[in-house]
This record gives sequence, C-alpha cells and structure tokens, in this order.
Amino acid sequence: MKYNVVVIGGGIVGLSTAYQLLKKKPGLKLALVEKETVICKHQTGNNSGVIHSGLYYKPGSLKAKNCINGYDMLLNFCKEEGVPYELCGKVVVATDDFQKPLLENLYNRGLENGLDQISKLSIEELKEIEPHVNGIAAIKVPYTGIIDYTAVAEKYAEKIRAFGGEIFLGEKVNDIKEINKISVIETNKQNLEADLVINCGGLYSDKLARKASEDVDLKIIPFRGEYFKLKPEKEYLVKHLIYPVPDPNFPFLGVHFTRMINGGIEAGPNAVLAFRREGYKKSQIHLGELMESLMWPGFQKVAMKYWRTGFGEMYRSFSKAAFTKALQKLIPEIQENDLVDGGAGVRAQACDRTGGLLDDFAIFESEQAINVCNAPSPAATSSLSIGNTVSDLALKRI
Repeated sequence: MKYNVVVIGGGIVGLSTAYQLLKKKPGLKLALVEKETVICKHQTGNNSGVIHSGLYYKPGSLKAKNCINGYDMLLNFCKEEGVPYELCGKVVVATDDFQKPLLENLYNRGLENGLDQISKLSIEELKEIEPHVNGIAAIKVPYTGIIDYTAVAEKYAEKIRAFGGEIFLGEKVNDIKEINKISVIETNKQNLEADLVINCGGLYSDKLARKASEDVDLKIIPFRGEYFKLKPEKEYLVKHLIYPVPDPNFPFLGVHFTRMINGGIEAGPNAVLAFRREGYKKSQIHLGELMESLMWPGFQKVAMKYWRTGFGEMYRSFSKAAFTKALQKLIPEIQENDLVDGGAGVRAQACDRTGGLLDDFAIFESEQAINVCNAPSPAATSSLSIGNTVSDLALKRI
C-alpha cells in the first residue's frame, strides 16, 4: 500500500500532525499507524488535562512558540468542535524565601512570552482567592485551563477520516527500510510504502528514529508521574490550579493540585524513573528497557549530579506520608487520609549523551523521516501548533 505520508503514533501529536497535513493538502494519501487498539493510550490519555499558558518556557524556544500559538489554536478548535474546556486559572506559590527570586524570574518570563494578564499576588490577595494555601508570594495566571485531551484527539481522528486519511490501529511498527528512495514501514500486519515517514512515537520515538536514521544521539528516559486524588469532601480546599515554584534544573513542575474537567482534584505528580517505557506501576519491569536507561551515559550523569533529588522523588513514590508532606507545603490542612490513589502517567523525556534532560521540543529531519523525539508537556496544549510546524516541514518534501 503506497502513501505520500505515513505518520507513526496515535497520540495527540501524531493525530494533530496528520490532521494539519490533510487540512493543508486535501487529497494527500496519508495513513496513521498506532500499535495500540485505541488512540491516546499513553501520554495523551494519562496526563492531567491542563491547558498551559506558556509561562514556564524560555522565550523564543520551540516550547514557548508552539505553546503560545497552540493555546489559541486549541481554544478556537474546541469552540468550533464543541469540546468542553474551562479557563479556571492557576496560582504559582512560593513557600520559602529562596523561591522568591525564582518566582520573580517566572513572572518576567511570562511577560516576555506575551502573558500580560498575569499578576503578582500579596499574601492577603492569595488568601482571598485560595484561603487554604500557604505561601509568602504568588502569581496568578488566568490563562490556564482544564480539558480532556483524549476528547480533543478523538476530534482530530474524526477530521483525519473525513479528509480521507486512514488510521490503522493495533499495528506495531517492526522496521523501517528504504528501497529505491521509498520508505517501507513493516508492521505486524502489513507493509506500507511512503514517500515520507513522520515519527511521533512518544515513548519509543528514539527507537523509531534509529530505524529511519543512524545518527540519533539521544535516549528516551521514561519518568513515571504518580497521582493521588482528593476525597470529595476535601475538594473545597482547591479553587484554582495550585503549583509550586519549579526547580529550574529540571523539566518537571513539582507536585501540585489540578482540578479536572470531568470533576475531581488530582494531587501530584512526582517524577521517578519508570522500570519500563510503559511502566505505569512499580511492579511493571522490563529488564532490557531498564538497563538501556541505566546504561545511557547521559542518564548516569544526571543521576550522579541530582541523586538527592532523585532519592527524594523515589522516597515519595513509596511513602504516602512523604508525598502528603510535600503537598502540605502548599496546603497544610491536607492529611494522608484525604488522599486516594489516582493512577499514573509516563513522560517520554529525552536525554542527550552529555547528561542534559532536553527542556525543549526536539524535531529533526533525516533522509527518510521527520522525527518528533521530545514532545512532553506542554505538547498537548501545543498539539495543533506542533502539527502545523511538522506539516510545513513535510509539505516541502512531498
């Protein structure tokens, strides 16, 4: 079966890329291949459903540009397609004096990224809108919202099929070969031929990239984020989304409180090394994948440099009391028995050989493919913009 483009990966980034391609070039012969029997089973289907504003990201970076553009594109798409969302806003709270300059930097970064409606809050103003929160300084970000990203992705899938694109579920890509300038994508069910492959494989994007290109010097390291949920009788403690000031050394935002579009409040996540790429539980172990992570020189350097932080995250993973203590920095009234298990997600975090946890999106081209090899948060918010970026690259080549 011959196609102009084959997209690998049925998460929100793969689906948005396919949708943007077909929207720009109707009649394009396109197929999307997903190894699971449903779309969005992994990162998209297990995230916290936050519509990010672009507050955190370095001005001019791919994350900043795509998040800010993608934010408006997402809201317009949802209005047109009737996908529910709520712009409930969030507060970022400093609880220690050393966090004050970091919060000031975050505020200035938000202004640089065009978020002119963010505001600094005094302790009294913070208590007025979040009476149960402990903090010595805060900023309010009214742009932030909540949504069900699987519902968004399902709309993308509808659009793809309406444009004549094909979606193959339950088809794992085993190999990608080049024969006479044509890529042959071998799945467990069939072979597909394509002029161009677009790799949006998430947790396996680096492995797919190596099948299409030999020069891929990064590794996806899976980090599991574990959540608790507040018992319904304690949900009154949270009015907005409540975030701590993040550690600038890590591409994680720290444990926080998130209202959910379908009801309920999540608390978390932590960030611990997953023992397999799709390891949503501590008991899920793949020795081969675990050793790949542990033996990667870049991860070893990260672990050596930040072992105390990593140990703390791991301790919270095994100790509900320790997890509760971290949450109490923001809301002191939270007690251990207020929390019930809330599931987990796994973040596909790219790590380079030198020990850098990539903070920006990573999109690179090879002769056979366009590879999206680092698209963690805010990729869901940014999905239409990322899809726009990748589809522009693709249309130059087909």
